[in-house]
Amino acid sequence: MKIYNLQQVQEMAGGDEEFVKEIVKAFLEELPPDVAQMREAVENNNPELAYGFVHKMKPNLQMFGLELSENVKNLESWSKETRTREEILEDVALIEKRVFLACKALKKDYNIS
Repeated sequence: MKIYNLQQVQEMAGGDEEFVKEIVKAFLEELPPDVAQMREAVENNNPELAYGFVHKMKPNLQMFGLELSENVKNLESWSKETRTREEILEDVALIEKRVFLACKALKKDYNIS
């Protein structure tokens, strides 16, 4: 079973595999830096900045089927002071891990270095 699911991407592309590959490339370029900045914001105890990055990543995480909506929701609620920093560290780690694994698999599956 793959860490990602491109069903939404493929539907959006309407069978254009070159377009799918371009979307995959954009994901690979944008998500890792955003994840790193989200982590840095959490480490610096900056819930508003973390919210901005996780909110920006949310559509891509959903579109690539990474099943992180609950974790994203937890980070968003941290910015509204309904969760503590300690409570969301596990969510941050899971988002990092899934994005890393998805990037690794996408690079391999689409032959992108």
